[in-house]
Amino acid sequence: MEGIHTHFLWIDWAVLFAYLALTTWIGHALRGSQATMKDFFLAGRSLPWPAVTGSIVATEISAITFVGVPGMVFAANGDFTYLQWGVGSILARVIVGIWFVKVFYERGIFSPYDYMQQRLGPGARTLTTWLFFVSSVLGQSVRLLVTALILWTVTGLPFEWCIAIIGVFAVLWTLMGGMTTVIWTDVIQFFVFIGGGALALTVMVFQVDGGFAEILRSAGEAGKLRVLDLSTNPNVQFTLWVGLIAMPFQNLAAFGTDQLNAQRMFCCRSASDASKAIIASSISLLVTVLMLFVGAALFAYYAQHPPSPAEAAQFAKDPDSVFPVWITTVLPPGLTGLILAGAFAAAISSLDSALAALAQTTLSLVHAKEGIENTDQKKLVRQSRIAVTAWGAALILVAIGLQAVRGEINLLSLAFGMVTYTYGPLLGAFLLALSPIQRDIRGVLIGSAISILLVLLARPDLYNILSALHLITPEQALAWRPQVNFAWLYPATCLLTLGCGILLGKKTTRSASA
Repeated sequence: MEGIHTHFLWIDWAVLFAYLALTTWIGHALRGSQATMKDFFLAGRSLPWPAVTGSIVATEISAITFVGVPGMVFAANGDFTYLQWGVGSILARVIVGIWFVKVFYERGIFSPYDYMQQRLGPGARTLTTWLFFVSSVLGQSVRLLVTALILWTVTGLPFEWCIAIIGVFAVLWTLMGGMTTVIWTDVIQFFVFIGGGALALTVMVFQVDGGFAEILRSAGEAGKLRVLDLSTNPNVQFTLWVGLIAMPFQNLAAFGTDQLNAQRMFCCRSASDASKAIIASSISLLVTVLMLFVGAALFAYYAQHPPSPAEAAQFAKDPDSVFPVWITTVLPPGLTGLILAGAFAAAISSLDSALAALAQTTLSLVHAKEGIENTDQKKLVRQSRIAVTAWGAALILVAIGLQAVRGEINLLSLAFGMVTYTYGPLLGAFLLALSPIQRDIRGVLIGSAISILLVLLARPDLYNILSALHLITPEQALAWRPQVNFAWLYPATCLLTLGCGILLGKKTTRSASA
């Protein structure tokens, strides 16, 4: 939309750069020791659990929640039913905190993939690490993409430049001090994010005639405050049954087998602290509630203050742009920069965390034969910096590609959908490793391949790519694509991988405590 960026004034730039400079300085001051891999990637296992909780929440929320959730509520037929997925999220965190964490802390390991190697054999680390690489690059590229959408809206810079600028910032913050810097800056960004969302909601309450009561009335009459959906239609995305049955699988994978989150638990001082950190991170649902109400408030605001024809056309085409446009065009100068800083906080807290996890697992894989603990530590820290930079470049390139092929998919759905390729196989492999059943990795490998193929056929991504390459028409892409709620792919692919692991894996002689 031409002209939107003219609303972002010099004072907004000053606020944004002041925030970035302050956070960078604090991160540098708190960087701590970086002499060893344990220092760089696990913060020396010395961080207090409340800080780790804040980091988990900041990483989980990201700019997807900041932009995607309000856009989802604002869109036609949008409502609060997304909140039902929180049931599965809380259940999974409790299981991870009570069961998974204990297993992790019984061994001197850096990641869940080290544990799976110990239990399933040498090939397990290679397979599960590569699954993590794919899921992290796909999932985090969406987060990079949504933050670039905000920057593009307010600056008018080419979209590719916006992606690159944010990616470079994330790389620099990660290089500055490893996981110690990542976690403490995450804590700062968590509060900035909450403050930005709360400030936006407060401003809208005063701008809507009738205040919060009118927001509730207007959104309620439009059906946007509906929370519960008991539909048994498997194609409906947000239902209570999806939250109770499908999403625990997604969240067990996210918090128990995805190094992006698991790495934080390894930074705690003890297993007890790690359990507290992951269970307490359930407070992230309160952030989701806040952003749902921001979406309802946006709906009420634009009902009283209709957008321009250009804005209305953009909102209809891409509801994810609603909140960035409101921030840029409605807020007074200065506040625009402050809330944009909240969006940046949410994005970079996820991206720097992902880069640290990607680099750590890369080095663990490269040095698997001799063992990472037996490798020259100064050399490893140097290599970790190279890995962070390389993965940052990969995220930038994949984000540019996703923007070209995502079509009209809501960014929130895109973020969850990208990890369906790998979360089921990762969790299936981990559950086999946890079980007393003695099998090697062969069956898991077969199950993972079948699962990824199943997701590829069920999700719209392949059809969108073929359409973008003009190999099929958009009408054919829509007609050929199965109408399946992707959330059910989490349990389906997990159980498929686990079943193949049990039935097709070669029996081993490892002990249950190996």
